[in-house]
Amino acid sequence: MSSTWPTVRRVRLLISLLCLMMGMTMFVTAPATTAQSYQKAVWIPVDNTIERGLESFLRRAFADAEKMQADLVILHINTPGGEVGAAENIGQLIRQSPMHTVAYIDNQAFSAGTYIALNANEIVMTPGSTIGAATPIDMAGNAADIKFISGWSEQMKAAAKLNNRNPDVARAMVEIENEFPGLKPKGTVLSLDAHRAKELGYADQVVTGKDQLLAHLGVNADSLEAIEPTGGEKVARWVTSPVVMSLLLVVGLVGIVVELFAPGFGVAGTISLVSFGLYFFGHYLAGFANWLHIGLFVIGILLMILEIFLPGGIVGAIGFISIVTGLVMAAYDTKQGLASLGVAALITAIVTFLLIKRYGIKGLFSKFILGDAQRNEEGYVAPRDQRELLGKTGITLTPLRPAGVVKVEGNRVDAVSVGGFIAAGTTVAVVQVEGTRVVVAEQEQKE
Repeated sequence: MSSTWPTVRRVRLLISLLCLMMGMTMFVTAPATTAQSYQKAVWIPVDNTIERGLESFLRRAFADAEKMQADLVILHINTPGGEVGAAENIGQLIRQSPMHTVAYIDNQAFSAGTYIALNANEIVMTPGSTIGAATPIDMAGNAADIKFISGWSEQMKAAAKLNNRNPDVARAMVEIENEFPGLKPKGTVLSLDAHRAKELGYADQVVTGKDQLLAHLGVNADSLEAIEPTGGEKVARWVTSPVVMSLLLVVGLVGIVVELFAPGFGVAGTISLVSFGLYFFGHYLAGFANWLHIGLFVIGILLMILEIFLPGGIVGAIGFISIVTGLVMAAYDTKQGLASLGVAALITAIVTFLLIKRYGIKGLFSKFILGDAQRNEEGYVAPRDQRELLGKTGITLTPLRPAGVVKVEGNRVDAVSVGGFIAAGTTVAVVQVEGTRVVVAEQEQKE
C-alpha cells in the first residue's frame, strides 16, 4: 500500500494541474458579456433627400455633440437617397468622428442613405425597414454612366469593409449589369429587409422600435438629447437641393424678363427678387455663399441697369459676368452652379423669344423709351424759344402786378416785372429770359 501511495498523489496532482490550466484557458478565451456603457447619447435625424444642406446641418450637429461631450451618436436614417457628393462628405464626417455612431433605420435607407449607414459603427434596423438600391441616377431618373457607377461601387465596398461586412453585398446594391449568385440576378439591384440584412451582416441588430434600441444600447430615454435642424437650416436644405436651386434661378431670371415687358414694378419683379433672395439666403446659411458673392450679384444688376443709359456694351458685359460669377460661386459646387444657371438661362431665352414674338421688340424697351409723341393736332404745342427778346424794349399793355402783358416788336408777350407794380403804357426793357419766363424792367427816361 505504501508503494502505491506516491503514484496516487502524482495522479491527483496531475489532474489538479490540468484542471487549473483548462480554467485559465476558458477565462482567457471567454467572450466579454459586459454591455458598453455610454455617458452621453444624442439623437440626430437624417431624413428626406440627401443634399448639401443636410451635410451642413450634420457638421453643426456633430460639432455640438462633441461640445456636449457625447460618446454616442444615433443617426435616425429615413431617406430615399440623394446627392452622392453630399453622402461622401457625410460618410467622411462619420468616419472621422471620435464618437460611437449607430445608424438606426426604421423605414428606408436607400442609395446615398445606405452609404451613410455603412460608415456608422453599428447598423440597427426594425422589421419592415429596408436598405440598399444604391445605384446612382441622374436628374432625368436614368442610371449614371458606367464610369461613375464603378467608382461609386468601390466607395460602397470600402464603406462595407470598415466593419467587416461582405463587400459583394455592397456591390450588388450598386451594379445593375452584374450577377451575384445567391444575392441577385443580372439587371436588378439588391435591397434587403431587416432580417435578410441581419443574415448577411448588414444589420447588427433588429429591434422592434426606439425603446428596444435604447435598451440594446443601454441608454436611458430621459437622458437622450435630440439635435434638430433650425428653421434656417431647413430652408437651406430645401434651397440647396439641385432641383429647387435650378427652379429658383429660372423664376428669378424669367421674372426680370417679364418685368421688362410689364408696365411699372409689379408681381414679376417681386417674385424675381424673392427667388434670388431665397437662393442666396439658403446658400449663405448652409455655409456656401458669403457677402462677396452677394455683392458681385448686386453690382452686376446695377451695372446692367447702367448699361441702358451708357452706350458701348462694356458696362453691360462686366455686369453680366459679375452676375454669373456671384450666382455660380454661391453654389456648393461650381459644376452644379453652372449646370443650374445654364438650364435657367435656356428657359429664360425661350420665354424671352415667346414674349418678343407676342409683344414685339418694342415691348422689351418700352420701360426705357418714351413711347408717346406730342402732336399739335392733339393739343400739344411746344413752347417758343424767346431768347431773342433779351435786351429789346416794349410797352406794357396791361398793368404788371407783377405779371401782365407787354408788346415787343408788335408781339404780345406774357411777362413779369423785375420789381413791383408797373402801370400800363410804360416803356419796359427785357432783362432776362428763362424758358417761357420773360422778365422786364421799367426803362429809365432820358432827359
